[in-house]
Amino acid sequence: MKRDTRSEMMSLKDLCAYETPSVAELQSFLLADRRPTGHVNQVWPDVYIGNEVAARDKPMLYNMGITHIVNGASGPPHVNTGPRFYRDMNIDYYGVEADDSSDFTISVFFYGVARFIRAALSKKGRVFVHCLMGVSRSATLVLAFLMICEELTLMEAIKATRQHRDICPNPGFLNQLRHLDMTLVRERKRKLEAYQS
Repeated sequence: MKRDTRSEMMSLKDLCAYETPSVAELQSFLLADRRPTGHVNQVWPDVYIGNEVAARDKPMLYNMGITHIVNGASGPPHVNTGPRFYRDMNIDYYGVEADDSSDFTISVFFYGVARFIRAALSKKGRVFVHCLMGVSRSATLVLAFLMICEELTLMEAIKATRQHRDICPNPGFLNQLRHLDMTLVRERKRKLEAYQS
């Protein structure tokens, strides 16, 4: 019990010291040491990020054991798959009609997608999150999931994902992730302070 309290105190201390990086800091981290990325990569246990090529490769998705798909570029003129495209597979589909543009508000989808991914994982599912290139929209949605459900900071989420896939959300998406990060860190600090008092 004492060890738990000590680790809680450490995490509160770490949280108090943590500051959400600026968009410029995030971009310079993301643009450093880039390497080629394949069509699909596992970035977290049973969570994959990929592109349109992978999204349309049904035999590959079947062989990977994918049970849930989040399309971060849903609908025309983007990646026009959907439940009908996967009707011959046992796939739960979640479509997000997002533009990869700095002024698009993707944050309205953060909690819905995070709940979808968490529910899939709780049923021992495998989740494939994609957009057109698998670099900006899909990465943004997975980062939000890691922050909301796995309690990672934005920087921890980026580092964890980037170990497995080259990602680069656009500056507007990074800014929305920063706001999410600041909100979540504030909430975690409040909870830890209440727990300790």
